[in-house]
Amino acid sequence: MIRRILLFAGLIATACSAQTGGQANGQSAKTKGGVPRNSPLEPDIKNVPATTGRANMPIAPAPFTITDIGRFDAPFAMAFLPNDQGLLVTEKTGVLKLRQPDGKVAQIAGVPKVATGGQGGLLDVAVAPTYVDSHIVYLSYAEPGAAGSQLALAKAKLDLKGRKLDDLSVIWRSGSAGPGGQFGSIITFSPDGQYLFLTSGERQRFTPAQDPKQALGKILRLTLDGKAAVGNPMYDMGGVEAMTWTSGHRNPYGLVFAPEGRLWEEEMGPRGGDELNLILPGKNYGWPIVSNGDNYSGQPIPDHPSRPDLEAPKLWWNPSISPGGMIYYSGNMFPAYKGSLLIAAMSTPGLIRVTVSGDTATPADFWDFGTRIRDVAQAPDGSIWLLEDGERGAGGRLMRLTPKS
Repeated sequence: MIRRILLFAGLIATACSAQTGGQANGQSAKTKGGVPRNSPLEPDIKNVPATTGRANMPIAPAPFTITDIGRFDAPFAMAFLPNDQGLLVTEKTGVLKLRQPDGKVAQIAGVPKVATGGQGGLLDVAVAPTYVDSHIVYLSYAEPGAAGSQLALAKAKLDLKGRKLDDLSVIWRSGSAGPGGQFGSIITFSPDGQYLFLTSGERQRFTPAQDPKQALGKILRLTLDGKAAVGNPMYDMGGVEAMTWTSGHRNPYGLVFAPEGRLWEEEMGPRGGDELNLILPGKNYGWPIVSNGDNYSGQPIPDHPSRPDLEAPKLWWNPSISPGGMIYYSGNMFPAYKGSLLIAAMSTPGLIRVTVSGDTATPADFWDFGTRIRDVAQAPDGSIWLLEDGERGAGGRLMRLTPKS
């Protein structure tokens, strides 16, 4: 069995959660932040080691011309506007910015108040499939409240001339407000433009990922107005269950459709065990019952093969890569990468390429950028744009990748 005891301290420090410490005999000891230290012990499960799918590979120099084209304050996500109208960038501090085609940056007013700190703040931004006519954009963010923060999803009309958001409305909230990071928060749309998919992390609380009454640890399939979508696996149940597409997720930070309609997701595991999953409606992906990683204390978690009734990842990384954003590359500037998933990586800083064919995923490249990469996007011209991860006052470069001469 590939066990996770001897990870480098640097990897642990930059991995996907701030959890530390131990839990004696499975007791529910709490951190100061009020979240469990370890996943619940499952003594009835006999561990079956994971022997296939490990995707770690040597890291190589990045084979690109890298051009710094901007700098942002703790950026999280970016989205291109159609018709060469610029790039929207979120900053976790609660700021939405527009990088114009000439490189100038303007701040967009009208952003909702966010809960900052840890992994919270202003998170994803997505351009509606109807944007050309509607000018609608979507924002996900950590919403503050008396009981603690919760993931919220809002839509608004972008007024480019006025540099502001109009008619902003919150169309979905996760509920279960309280402590913990790991909001998930990634927005994508079905290929037909009719549905919105949203990832909701389990907030470092473990068990909500298996609770059908809580939206934490789930991927939701919603209408463009944030309601449960007809045809969801448990639509007739109402409530959170009616919205749920899949369950058993930890902290999903990438969600993209391949052109033939398959939906791919990547998520941060615990200490080791980051995953690339093929998302199938109604499936349970196992967290926190199984994982190919362990708790940060070193307490083991059964590997995925221990519960074959739960959906296993197509690929997994141990040691952790701490994945950020992900795209399906379809441009012409890098023809060799067409049909590949590109995944931002933070704890082993760089960019990962995975080839996909049908329901099969194969690790192809791991490029070293010497810095944590938070998000990745494909520009209209086919170049690859990266956002450097960085806390307030440090990091946050926007980089453009083009072929070397």
